[in-house]
Amino acid sequence: MKTLTIRLPEVLARRLEQESLARRVSKSVIVRERLDQATPPLPDGSLRDILEEAWAAKVPAPPRRFRSPHKQKLAEIIRAKKLPR
Repeated sequence: MKTLTIRLPEVLARRLEQESLARRVSKSVIVRERLDQATPPLPDGSLRDILEEAWAAKVPAPPRRFRSPHKQKLAEIIRAKKLPR
């Protein structure tokens, strides 16, 4: 089983502590139960199909800054020469 550390607001942590004491179970059990309830069912198809479809989606290119191809090329050259500090 994997471990996950999260930070909770005081109010939520207090409610989690109270419920764990009342039910006499660990906080981890309560969090796992809530996460299982919140998981929506997957639509038709496997998770692999969904991820492949998302990766294959085309993102439109950002608008060009310059209409002239010459000015666009100069901007790319200047940007390429900047070195990280």
